[in-house]
Amino acid sequence: MIQQIHALPAIQAKRDIQTVSHLLTRDDDIHDLTLRYALPGDDCAAIASGAGYQLLAMEGMLPSFVQAAPWFAGWSAVMANVSDIAAMGGRATAIVNAYWHHDEDSAREIMRGIRDACRAYGLILAGGHSSMGAHVSANLAVGIMGYAHKLLSTFHVEPNQCIAMAVDLSGQWHANTAYWKAFEGKADKVLRAQLEVIPKLTEAGHLLAAKDISNAGILGTLLMLLETTGCGAEINLDALPCPEGVDLLRWLQIFPSYGFLFTLNKTDLPTVIDAFEAEGITCGAIGQTTMDGKVHLTHQGQRAPFWNLRIQPFTGFSYAAKPTLKPKEPHHARCQL
Repeated sequence: MIQQIHALPAIQAKRDIQTVSHLLTRDDDIHDLTLRYALPGDDCAAIASGAGYQLLAMEGMLPSFVQAAPWFAGWSAVMANVSDIAAMGGRATAIVNAYWHHDEDSAREIMRGIRDACRAYGLILAGGHSSMGAHVSANLAVGIMGYAHKLLSTFHVEPNQCIAMAVDLSGQWHANTAYWKAFEGKADKVLRAQLEVIPKLTEAGHLLAAKDISNAGILGTLLMLLETTGCGAEINLDALPCPEGVDLLRWLQIFPSYGFLFTLNKTDLPTVIDAFEAEGITCGAIGQTTMDGKVHLTHQGQRAPFWNLRIQPFTGFSYAAKPTLKPKEPHHARCQL
């Protein structure tokens, strides 16, 4: 199973980020505390502003997706960005878009999907860029801004933190894909309330770091959560929140409309679980962080190495060797599953 996961195109796509990752970071940036949270490695750039942070992120959709399902591509571009803001402990405020197309009807469907998602999540649709032409390929990118009073960041990951997963299990697979669609049929106020759980828990000090589960699946997202500080993890696959009877390999590839990985203090786990469950979200501890950069998986009594971030980079956004990364909080109690 591990060999199959290593070979997934979605995993390779994240590894391809290494092509440019070295161009986006500088050794001296990490020494400037005002710039640290704006460095690549989190789901958004966080720029210190007043008593909090301005958040900025962007998502590009696969051209084949934009061509085949323009409304869904428009909706998904907004939804993915909203999840990125939430993964920083923030609240989204507005989006801008850029699209290119050769078909006016499809272009209108893209914009309808974007508009519908903005209305559902309570965002301002602030315009953007459009380009139409007979020989123009279908492309879409959406940028988002938001704010956070208190920040979640992969820079906060340290050894001996609990790792938890929160996911909306009320959905279903979208056709024959890894996409788990759990937004259909939900009222706007429900979608907003589910997202609001994260900044509320963050501001109360119950969460430390987060990543929304992306097209790299659960384990690829885990690597991105750990890579910034070079921590490792012990993960119990039997503890993953998942629908009854689901195939494990397919579930590990999940790209959910609502799904996150968190690190937190063990003592905060009951509060976090209760907060998510109050909004219909299943949450549970799935492992704990370690200090050596090695990720091990346990399943049905078997334990095997999955990845070693110290010798096998994932995206290349690692600051583990930088001496200024000092722990911000006391070491936390171990998380027992």
